[in-house]
Amino acid sequence: MEKYKLIKEIGDGTCGNVYKALNIEKNEIVAIKKMKRKFYFWEECMNLREAKSLRKLNHPNIVKLKEIVRENHELFFIFEHMECNLYQVMRDRHNPFTEAEIRSLVSQVLQGLAYMHKNGYFHRDLKPENLLVTHDVIKVADFGLAREVMSDPPYTDYVSTRWYRAPEVLLKSPFYTPAIDMWAVGAILAELFMLSPLFPGESEVDQIYRICAVLGTPDSSVWPEGMSLAHSMYFNFFQFPPTNLSDIIPNASLESIDLILRLCSWDPQKRPTAEQALQHPFFHVGSWVPCPLQDPFQPKMKQPGEAPKLELNLWDFGTESDDCFLGLTLAVKPSIPDRDAETHVLQQPREEFLFYTGYQDHSTQSVFWPLLSSDHNMNDVTNISSLSSAFLLGSQDASRSSTIGIPGPSTFSFPSVQPNLFDNSSFGPMMTLSSPIQHGHLFE
Repeated sequence: MEKYKLIKEIGDGTCGNVYKALNIEKNEIVAIKKMKRKFYFWEECMNLREAKSLRKLNHPNIVKLKEIVRENHELFFIFEHMECNLYQVMRDRHNPFTEAEIRSLVSQVLQGLAYMHKNGYFHRDLKPENLLVTHDVIKVADFGLAREVMSDPPYTDYVSTRWYRAPEVLLKSPFYTPAIDMWAVGAILAELFMLSPLFPGESEVDQIYRICAVLGTPDSSVWPEGMSLAHSMYFNFFQFPPTNLSDIIPNASLESIDLILRLCSWDPQKRPTAEQALQHPFFHVGSWVPCPLQDPFQPKMKQPGEAPKLELNLWDFGTESDDCFLGLTLAVKPSIPDRDAETHVLQQPREEFLFYTGYQDHSTQSVFWPLLSSDHNMNDVTNISSLSSAFLLGSQDASRSSTIGIPGPSTFSFPSVQPNLFDNSSFGPMMTLSSPIQHGHLFE
């Protein structure tokens, strides 16, 4: 340890003290974690969960372990130095974070978690203090409670700080999964908007009380395993109806509210994984710019003329109970340079499509609605079906149908529209989406 010069203490944890230090040989600032207990054998050091996990994990959003030093039966972890943690950033914040700032921070955390979970570890102690920040970069740190995904249960029931502890852990489940990390991300996401904890329980019972007050009381249809856990503990859930989370977090968008509710689902099996959460619309607001494609039904023409025009229109419909909050119309208008050439083009009516995500009581669904002109025959509307990993759009009449395949990875899944949901609607048929939209346009 002669090559390190301690500058100041920057943290005091259960297992060790953290110091800011200078590597004299490299003239580099580092963070040194000095473990509090003695280690008499090197094998003891290597068997520590923090050592085992960090030696295997190498990702831009996971704090880097540079070196492990054992000297005079004392153990030191040498880490890259980060300026502060997320708790300190929120504490010193005078104005709320912008949604773009929150989107950047949470997406980085999810990328680190996705890598960690994929490589067989889950953190078990995610909280703002364990997320280190330098400028606009955030990294997951403190792997003292990290555990291998494939390790044999039962697991300890004391993991994570209470405010970020998943309900299955509060109810002493010995078989929890990496979904407990996703619950913590949901609570942290809400806290970034509020600058205060979403579930600040003062005890384990009070913690469950506060969760019920926000999410509503679960039942066997919402979380059957949870009911069994509560019954085995002779615990009765507090009776609350679900709260409108937008009333608690008024500065959060509908997309962020939806993501928080998904991550903080009572049932861990219903929470998205880190990879799935990254595909949520919250992380893709305003990031998709459609590009015009060649009309597959229109022959290429050698005559010079104006290229097809792509029109993109957005409206804010407001948030009234019977209104959607965002509408988008995408239309392709081909220009015909020679009027005589029109006879060579398939005369097919064009359709414009309204695409939006979120409407009252169905905010988890995304829908295409054809917007038809007044003289359009409703019987000629294209019948659109829902597939699991790609979209195939074609004509009702199979004998004259032609299809357009729009490939896309099956990532973030939206539930199908309920039958008869929009019966008697003048909008015509709908298409639910089960994978991200690639660029494309349609002619019936």
